[in-house]
Parts: sequence; C-alpha cells; structure tokens
Amino acid sequence: MSSIICTVTNDLSQDQRMIRICSTLQAAGHRVTLVGRRLPHSRPLVNHPFQQHRLRCWFHTGKLFYLEYNLRLLYYLYQQRAEIINAVDLDTLLPSYLISRLQRGVCVYDAHEYFTEVPEVVRRPKVQRLWSALADWIIPSLQHAYTVAPALAELMTERYGTSFKVVRNVPYRQSALHNQIIPDKKIIFYQGMLNEGRGLEAAILAMKQLPPTLVLHIAGSGDLEQKLHQLVVDHQLEDRVHFLGFVLPAELPALTEKAWLGLNLLENTGLSYYYSLANKTFDYIQSGVPALHMDFPEYRALHDQYDTFELLADLEVNTIASAIQGLVDTPDRYAQLQQNNLEAAKYLTWEEEEKKLLAIYEKL
Repeated sequence: MSSIICTVTNDLSQDQRMIRICSTLQAAGHRVTLVGRRLPHSRPLVNHPFQQHRLRCWFHTGKLFYLEYNLRLLYYLYQQRAEIINAVDLDTLLPSYLISRLQRGVCVYDAHEYFTEVPEVVRRPKVQRLWSALADWIIPSLQHAYTVAPALAELMTERYGTSFKVVRNVPYRQSALHNQIIPDKKIIFYQGMLNEGRGLEAAILAMKQLPPTLVLHIAGSGDLEQKLHQLVVDHQLEDRVHFLGFVLPAELPALTEKAWLGLNLLENTGLSYYYSLANKTFDYIQSGVPALHMDFPEYRALHDQYDTFELLADLEVNTIASAIQGLVDTPDRYAQLQQNNLEAAKYLTWEEEEKKLLAIYEKL
C-alpha cells in the first residue's frame, strides 16, 4: 500500500470531503496524512483513523498568506517521503507537484472547485491571470485528476487536456431518519461558509416576507459573519434568524434532520459556482429534507433525475420568498419532495461513491 499526503489550505475541522476521502484511503490500507493550517481560532483536531498535521502561518489572508503557506508546505513535503501527494485545489498544487517530481512520486489533483473562476479570483484580473498561468503550466502534465461533478469534469478536461474523473461530495448513509420537524416552527436551514456569493443576504431579507412560523438557522462561519449579524439587527429580525456558529461535521446530520427546508444559494459570478455540486446538496437529501437550489447544470441534472428539491432562477429576495411560500401553500408538493429525498438517499451515499475513489488509486 502507498504513503499518501493530502494537502489543503483550511484548518481541517470542517472539510467533510477530505475526512471521507482520507478515511476511505486509510481503510483501504494506505498510510494517509491530511495536511492543512492552524488558524488563530482553530479548534482542537478531532481524532480520525488517518494522520493530521497543521502548519502554522504568520499570515492568514491575501497574497502573503498564499506565498507563506506554499513555502511552508513545500518545506514540509520535502521532509516527508510520500509516494503519492494529493493536491486539493490549485492553491496547494505547486509545492505538491514540485516535490512529487523531485522525489519521483505521483501527484494527484483533486479539484473541489474551478479555482480560477471562484468570485474572489474573478474580480481580481491580475490574480486570476497568475492562478491561470499556474494551472496552464501544471495541470496538463498530470496523469491523475478528479473533481466533484460531471459537468465540471467535462469542462476541466476540455480546458486542460487532462482527463478528470468524478468523485462527488455525497455523505455516508444514515442508518435512521427521525422526523423532528416542529409543525408550528418550521426551520429553514443553511450550512456552510458565510462568504460572498452564497445568497445569504437575500435569504435573510426574504424572512421579512414569510410568516412568523418560519425561522432561519445559519450554521457556519466566514468572512461575512459580522456583516450578516448586523443585517439581522438592522432589519429587526433577531427573533427570526439564528446563527449557530461553527458546527463540527459530525454534528450536522442531527441539525439537518430538524430542518423543514434546506438552502443552497449561489450567485452566478463565475464558472466555479455555476458548475458546483455542493456537499450540502447531498446532506439535505440524505436527511430527507427538501431544499432550494440554483438552476445551474448539476442541480438541474439531479432535479430531473430525482426531483428532491426546487430550483431558483435567480437570487432576488422576492424569488426566494415566493419559492418558500409556495411550499408552505402546497403541502402535497412538499410531501412528494420529502418522499423523493428518502428514495434518492438509498443511492446517493459515500459507500457507493467511494468505489470510484478507490478505482482511481488502484490504478496508481
């Protein structure tokens, strides 16, 4: 079996995809280490069957962070002897690629997103050109790559000439589902990062148009956290919108099961969001919770196959409010979505998806 190092830039606490991937590879007999960074307010690491290591940095945002982290990661990888380095996204690819070449190992690229097309990069043309040049240099020379969704895999294969496989972000099968919905207090639930382009401002303002029996619970943290808190205060929605803060991945299913409706709202501000297929999509399905998603290619494909959620044409406040009110007013439609989720949950599980991951590594 192989020694595998997986590299990310987050602090390892919330990365459900990498926890699943590393656990699967470790269970298959590989020696796996997941490497990330330690943030000023990082929580203690949760024990997993694989090894974990956090790099300490002086800088945590901007160009200096990426420069420092890549240098620290380069030095760390140089000290190790891994047969396979799994670079997760473009911001860890350079040191992973260089060390794998130096040590005559294998570099595998796991694209969680279309990095050069995320909103934070798209609105900075100079930064986008820099990342694009890096991608154009390294990715075409790689023999092993995979990403999170079929449409994105097709797009990246065409763009870089490297064949991208697909390993979706589906959760483990839940052994039992408990209907914990409170009829007179329906919870609209968002889980994930509180960053730009997630439609959270519009979701909060939509609560003003909805009946008081509906409340919005937001689980997660991010750059917009303080701004969103202030927005709630400014519009006197403190009794309708509740922030749950950071939630460990292991605790999310219990919260999701209590929800009446899930949210996955994204602005069409770049190809990365447009071709996304988020963790939360499958988390809602596995918990039997209908949801609202954007009418983007991957969500449209899932909708057409399983009909487990409603699609939104845009992120206007009225559009969001109308879609939610529509499910309130049509309980038969809601019940059908719920039943469709329970049926789809039988097939959309990590126990099935991990077979694709293992097939990729077996070929190495």
